[in-house]
Amino acid sequence: MKRLPDTGETTSYTTTFGEDNDYTINPPYFTINGNGTVTDTVTGLMWQQKDGGEMTIERAIYYCDTLTLGGYTDWRLPLPHEGFSILNHQYANPAVNTTVFTTTTAQYWWTSERQANDTTKIWVTNAGGGIGNHPKSETISAGGTKIFSARAVRDVTPPPTIPNRFTDNGNGTITDNLTTLVWQKIVYSDSITWEQALTYADTLTLNGNTDWRLPNIKELESIDDESLVNPSINRTFFSTMVTNKYWSSSSLPNQPTKAWYLDTQFGITTYDFKTLRHYLICVRGIPSITTNINRLTNTLDQINIYPNPATTMITITSSANIKEIKIINLLGEVVSTNSPTNNQSTIDISQLSKGIYFVRLKHNGIYLNTKIIKQ
Repeated sequence: MKRLPDTGETTSYTTTFGEDNDYTINPPYFTINGNGTVTDTVTGLMWQQKDGGEMTIERAIYYCDTLTLGGYTDWRLPLPHEGFSILNHQYANPAVNTTVFTTTTAQYWWTSERQANDTTKIWVTNAGGGIGNHPKSETISAGGTKIFSARAVRDVTPPPTIPNRFTDNGNGTITDNLTTLVWQKIVYSDSITWEQALTYADTLTLNGNTDWRLPNIKELESIDDESLVNPSINRTFFSTMVTNKYWSSSSLPNQPTKAWYLDTQFGITTYDFKTLRHYLICVRGIPSITTNINRLTNTLDQINIYPNPATTMITITSSANIKEIKIINLLGEVVSTNSPTNNQSTIDISQLSKGIYFVRLKHNGIYLNTKIIKQ
């Protein structure tokens, strides 16, 4: 399994439940190594902290292949999904955490992949937060007017080997064996507005599960396949996804009337007004929040967890009928299971590592999540 970083979006842009901000799964966190490199603690990849500056794609490949930095020589240009993984969609221009990555004049960053049917176009991430296919001649060093830079990456540990990327579960769902996300197989047949897409996903019941949601832009981009075009999707598994624009739950922070979408003609991510009509596909994954939103809000209002943050013990009290309490880490692994006595439970978390956990509560047959912080 390879963990997929969250977008980093923490601002709410609508009262409709289901936007990016309503879920935090694998929040981005980087370790600054003090030697010109940073390590992504979610993906495990190590990155060059300051990009190498403007250069052609040919020069970028050579630059990364011959780079010595932090005592390492096994640097390379990132794959498109890797390059997209370090973008932070809470920010814009640049859509990266500038306390982690040194700010430069770059407008785009090269990746190692070329467009499937046109080798003169290269997949690049951009400072606005998107990814797209651009002519390699657009950069200044190739006679163009834009600034394309190289940022090198290396594998700290060998990447996971996944014999079969997707599994058709035979029940209307598809499991991504790389990220462990579960996807709706038959997508909604009509185009709808962004707000309608949030509500549709939040109220979907499929294969007995009600915790479906609209994917954030990183989750949605993760199923794109740059080796395919028209559509850029594996249609062996996603047979009803055609060349269309598919909404994500992520808003554009500097233009909040717009939201990000995936265009499956080639696989670019860009944005549009939320009032326009596009298509959607739903996703679910652990941990996630099960709604109807009214039931969720009313029930969570009756639950008290203290202290939070905590170091050794937490106490959970509730006037609601809670039958089971589980603590789940950011990998989706259950690290503690408890049954309340008289609607109260005291749980020892002293053995847990520092970080964010989800408390999952079973109430009237549905599961509700809320977050705790272990200090």
